[in-house]
Amino acid sequence: MNVVRPLIKLRHVLLVPLALAALASTPVFAQPEIIIRQAPPPPRMEQAPMARPGYAWDNGHWRWDGRGYVWAPGHWQRMRHEGRWMPGHWEARGPNWYWIEGRWVR
Repeated sequence: MNVVRPLIKLRHVLLVPLALAALASTPVFAQPEIIIRQAPPPPRMEQAPMARPGYAWDNGHWRWDGRGYVWAPGHWQRMRHEGRWMPGHWEARGPNWYWIEGRWVR
């Protein structure tokens, strides 16, 4: 009886769950932290559309494109979690401005 074949199969059986666990713990994407020394312009006033079931309105905001601020208009966020949508915003920390991504809060 050949003992090597069952050991090879056993090794594959053990490696597959380990590989899947490693993939599951790896972030899908990493967003770089945006730090700017120039304050963003005042927000534009946008009228939010009527409520839409299953969605939350994400207000427009100024985003940094590498050379300056450009306006990103508001859009709908599909509800993925219970809770409410907290829009992204710029936050001052000393002389720098940091972009804080929008997120769902419970």
